[in-house]
Amino acid sequence: MNPLLNLISLIGIVAICFIAWLGSENRRVIPWNVIFWGIGLQLFIGLLVFVLPTRDLIAQINNLLNAVLDASEAGARFLFGGSDSAFVPDPNRIVGPGPAARWIVRTIGSPYVEIPGDRIGPNNLNPGFIFAFRSLPQIIFFSALISLMYRLHIIQPVVQVFAKIFQKTMKLSGAESLSGAANIFVGIESAIAVKPYLSDMTRSELCAILSSCFGSIASSVLGLYAGILRPTFPAITGHLVSASIMTIPACFVLSKLLIPETKVPKTLGHVPPDPVEEAKERPNPMDSLIGGAMDGVKMAVGIAAVIIAILGLLALVNAMFNGLANLPSPLGNIFQVITVQNILGAIFLPLTFLTGISLDWNELWQASVIIGRRLFETSIPPYLTLAQLNAAGQISDRALLIVSYVLCGFTHVASYGIFVGGLSNLVPSRRSEVSSLGWKALWAGTLATLMTGCVAGLFDFGNPSVLGR
Repeated sequence: MNPLLNLISLIGIVAICFIAWLGSENRRVIPWNVIFWGIGLQLFIGLLVFVLPTRDLIAQINNLLNAVLDASEAGARFLFGGSDSAFVPDPNRIVGPGPAARWIVRTIGSPYVEIPGDRIGPNNLNPGFIFAFRSLPQIIFFSALISLMYRLHIIQPVVQVFAKIFQKTMKLSGAESLSGAANIFVGIESAIAVKPYLSDMTRSELCAILSSCFGSIASSVLGLYAGILRPTFPAITGHLVSASIMTIPACFVLSKLLIPETKVPKTLGHVPPDPVEEAKERPNPMDSLIGGAMDGVKMAVGIAAVIIAILGLLALVNAMFNGLANLPSPLGNIFQVITVQNILGAIFLPLTFLTGISLDWNELWQASVIIGRRLFETSIPPYLTLAQLNAAGQISDRALLIVSYVLCGFTHVASYGIFVGGLSNLVPSRRSEVSSLGWKALWAGTLATLMTGCVAGLFDFGNPSVLGR
C-alpha cells in the first residue's frame, strides 16, 4: 500500500473545501465551526468503520443488513423465479438454507459455504438480471419497510439523535439539522419534517437541505446499490450506510461554504419535533406497509424510465460523435475518442485524483469516467461497470472502495427535477429561489460525495477484511 495515496486523500479533503470556497457567494464569511466539526464527524465515522475495533461490529451489522437484503428478494423470486422460486418445489434443486438463512448463519460466526445456484459470487453479474428482476423489486420492499418503521416510530428517535448531534456540534439551525438527519433514511421526503419552517428559512438553510438530498441516498435504493456490488464487495451494505451518514456533515460543510449563513435562522438553538403523522392518512401499520410499497412502485418505474430515456439519449449523442469520426484527418481522429463518457471523465479527472484512488493512469482514468458518468446516467450503470471491472481484475480494491463511496449519492441531473420540484411544491412562494439554488446544491452534493471518498481513501490501508473478504 502506497502511503502517498493516503496523503493525497487527506489533501483532497482540504482541496475540496477550497474549491467550494472559490464559488462562495460571500468569501469573507467562512464557517470555521461548521468546517471543523463537519470534517471532524466524518473522520470520527471513518475511524469507527476502518480503524478502531468497532469495525468488527460494523461487519456484523453489515451481515445483518444483508440478511434483510436477501429477505427482500423473496417476493421477486416468487414473481420472477420460476422453478427456482422459494415457493415452488423443484426436485432438481439442491436442498439447503436460503440466502437469508445463510447470511444469518454467517453473522453468528459459522463458516459460510457457497452452494451451486447461489447468486453470491463473481460469476453472477448479469446486469439485466440484477437490475430488472432483483434491484427494482428491492426498491419496493425497502420503501415499504421504511414506511412501516416510520409508522411504528422506530426511525424518528434515531433521526432526532443525529439531528441533535449536527445541531450541537456544527451550530446549525434545528430545521436543517433535522432535515439532514432524515436524509439518511429518505430522500426529498425529509423536507416534509420541516415543512412548517420552509417559508421562513434563510437562503443558506434551503441550500443545505437540498445539498443533503443530493449528497445522500434514500434507504429505498440502498438494496439496489448493495445488490449490484455484493458479489465482489461482500461488505458493501455496511459501507453504503456509513457513506450515507458520513456525507451529511460534508454536505453541510460545502453548502455553508458556497452560501454562508448571514442571517439568524428561526430554529437556531433547538431541533423541532418530528411532525405527527395523521392517522387518517396511514391508520394502521399494514396500511403504511402497503402505501410504502406503492410509493416504491412509483420510484422503481421512475428509475427505470429515467435510465431508458437517458441511456438512449447518450447513445444517440455518441452515435453522432461516431459519425463525425468518419471526417477526414485530423478532425476525424479527434472524434474517434470523443464520447459523452470520455468528456465527463476528463472534467472529473482532477477531482478524482484528489480522492487518492491511484497513481496508475489507466486506473485513475477508468475511475474518473465511472464517477463522471453518474452526472447523467445516475449511479446505477456506473455501479454495474465498477462491479464488472473489479470482478475481471481490471480495477484495484482501493479504487473499488473509494468509487463505491463517491457514487453513493443522488448527484445527477435526473435528481435535480425531483428534489427542486419536490421542495418547490412544499413552499410555492419561494419556487424561483429554490430553482436558483438547485444547481449550487447539486455542486455541493457532488463535492460532498467526493469528500466522503477522500475519507475512505485516507483510512484505507489495504486490509482485505474491509471489503468483507
